[in-house]
Amino acid sequence: MRPRVTMVLAIVAVLIGGVMLVPAAYAKFSDGDGLGGIGGGVAQVPAPAPSAPPEPTLAAGPVSVDFKGKFFSWALMDRKTGKINGAPNMTSTNSTESMIKAWIVSDYLRNLRDKAPSATRKKQAETAIRDSNDISAEALYNAGGRKPVLERLIKMCKLTDTKIEPAKAKWAYTQMSPQDAVRMGDCIGDGTAAGPKWTKWVLNEMANVRGSVKDQKSTTVQGGHWGIVDGLPESITSQGPVSIKNGFTMLWADGQWHVNCLAVTDDWTLAVMMRYPGAGNTKTPSYGAKVCASVATQLVTPQPGAALKVPQPVGKL
Repeated sequence: MRPRVTMVLAIVAVLIGGVMLVPAAYAKFSDGDGLGGIGGGVAQVPAPAPSAPPEPTLAAGPVSVDFKGKFFSWALMDRKTGKINGAPNMTSTNSTESMIKAWIVSDYLRNLRDKAPSATRKKQAETAIRDSNDISAEALYNAGGRKPVLERLIKMCKLTDTKIEPAKAKWAYTQMSPQDAVRMGDCIGDGTAAGPKWTKWVLNEMANVRGSVKDQKSTTVQGGHWGIVDGLPESITSQGPVSIKNGFTMLWADGQWHVNCLAVTDDWTLAVMMRYPGAGNTKTPSYGAKVCASVATQLVTPQPGAALKVPQPVGKL
């Protein structure tokens, strides 16, 4: 019996020693803190760092403006998803006026392929955008073959609502919807319009248009820095260049101001288009510029609050 008792006692001793060794070994591998750090208890798990708030951007939402006129519409494309949202009538059209000059310049430069433009042509490309120079735009339009320039626009940018002016294919009278205008903006932004060599140059020219909406000296100097860009907070404009091309004309044929605003960034492209009484009316292009700014402001998300001084929406369209 004694040998058996001795064996049992030995086994018990080994088991007790093992149980005592486990915490000691665990403490050794955990730098002496064990399960709960110094003093034991529950392990302290660090709280996750708060996530940074999203950068302000433009996103689709309700738009209300104090607009009195014949036609008003807008469209916004999310360039990351390609999704387009806008007014219920965003497929209705307006004459493009000078807004289309950004395409005319892009189309000419893309078709050069590996050739460099002459100094004269490059200056025309610059002034057609920066100063909205009609003579420069017409020269590049002629160089591109006139109507084929617009046919390439419709085909390459996959436009669905755009119609070419039937008589002489005048670029300013091209009928385009806000939906197609943001497609054109995306086409310029993604390099389809001007090609890899000239896209950055075109977008930079659009980001550096000159002159206010009141600075209209002639057909060669037409101030173009107004509209959508005036409705954006610094938190958006500081993220990178906002490339714009606006257009307006008072057409005597219908007595209406035709006003269009286009803006392109890496994340979105926005178009606002309208017509309102011109002849014998107190409204000027400045009225349309404020409408464009107001639309942009209302689409900013998250909203910056009341500190931003922009045209305030009144009434619902």
